[in-house]
Amino acid sequence: MGDDQLQITFDQVGQHNLIQLKTLNCAIFPIKYQEKVYQDILACGEVTQLAYYNGNLVGAIACRLENSSQGPKLYIITLGVLAPYRGVGIGTRLVQRCLSILESSLPEVKEAYLHVQTSNDEAIEFYKRFGFEVGDVIENYYTRIDPPHAVILKKSL
Repeated sequence: MGDDQLQITFDQVGQHNLIQLKTLNCAIFPIKYQEKVYQDILACGEVTQLAYYNGNLVGAIACRLENSSQGPKLYIITLGVLAPYRGVGIGTRLVQRCLSILESSLPEVKEAYLHVQTSNDEAIEFYKRFGFEVGDVIENYYTRIDPPHAVILKKSL
């Protein structure tokens, strides 16, 4: 299934589609996110992007803004695409849209970062294609998956 065959539409997260994002995350990730996480995602507004195929949610990038001594940062909480739709560029388009919106709407944000399980080489390489750099390893970051260690990936904006 080539990317040119898929007519993907995008929307920002809001109350109207938050339950869809929760359902998608439950289907993709081995972690159940708390309600506070979803409130942070809603507060981040248009930076969190949802990808639809034929009106069905098939992927999303979910983010939150964090304050730091160096100024605001964007934390990518999740990036996920349902298995049948992987490998056709949806994840790439979600990251591109997120970073583009961040640049145009929130130019004061100078860094984006995320955690990736140390064994997830595919995800690490994926983010490196967007200019993310491998940072510190956080031992025992995850509590319910093995290995429990995470690497921080960050990108200066």
